Amino acid sequence: MSDSVIARVWRLPAGRIGLVSAAAVLATAAVALVWTPFDPQRTDVEIRWQLPSWPHLLGTDATGRDILSLLMAGARTTVVVAVGAGIIATVLGLVLAALGALTPRLVRESVAVVVDVLIAFPVLLIAMMISAVWGGSLWVVIVAVGIGFGVNIARVTRPELRRVLLSDVVLAGRAAGLTPAQNLWRHLLPNVLPVFIVQLSWGMAVAVLAEAGLSYLGFGAPVTDASWGLLLSQLQQYISVYPLSVVWPGLAISLTVLGLNLLGDALREATDPLLRASGGSARRARTHVPGVVA
Repeated sequence: MSDSVIARVWRLPAGRIGLVSAAAVLATAAVALVWTPFDPQRTDVEIRWQLPSWPHLLGTDATGRDILSLLMAGARTTVVVAVGAGIIATVLGLVLAALGALTPRLVRESVAVVVDVLIAFPVLLIAMMISAVWGGSLWVVIVAVGIGFGVNIARVTRPELRRVLLSDVVLAGRAAGLTPAQNLWRHLLPNVLPVFIVQLSWGMAVAVLAEAGLSYLGFGAPVTDASWGLLLSQLQQYISVYPLSVVWPGLAISLTVLGLNLLGDALREATDPLLRASGGSARRARTHVPGVVA
């Protein structure tokens, strides 16, 4: 993604919110690797349920753990899941899209059927099936979200590859003697990259939401790890005692997912020539079905 695209995204209100939100989560996760105000798992019952004050800026939970430290450590988990699921979704989505667009008709139709079957399974269901065999862990969440959104990327990218495949530049490449692999690398992938980046940003938002939901249900992060969904699950049973404590992890999840979705919308507008030419008015005339599979 070039600097000009980033500049166009920044000029959009949704793009600024999305970029700031993503940067804040990444910065928090990076800082949490080396420093948090307190040990996230250190308990001290003498200071439990403290209201936000110095030095516990967001208060403490039922066992005296510092909520701010838990949120900072949970940002690491969020970034790991989003990036890991994004890598799996990228590889799986591009492979399925290439097989569904560049192979003989029988293979293309078979891949299309496989994608349609896989996309019918929600991410949560895939994660529960995997965890039934290997147990709940962050890897279950990463693999489940990667598979769930990888097939969605394949579904969206495949018709774009087919469209570009019939363009003059690809036909000229064939006439010049380029192999299918060279044509794919030089002409096809660069032309579908904007669509792919937008889908990936939405996929990362789904990954954050799925990780929180699965950890809340007990299929995600183990209790020894920090996770926003796990923290929300632990605090919600005390909502009548200290309702403010539930606000912080819920706010972190909501703002992160909202920011990534806004970033995806801004990327779509910044990379879509039709939307740029019409100043965004074409958005009302085009229906986008988001790839939310959770």
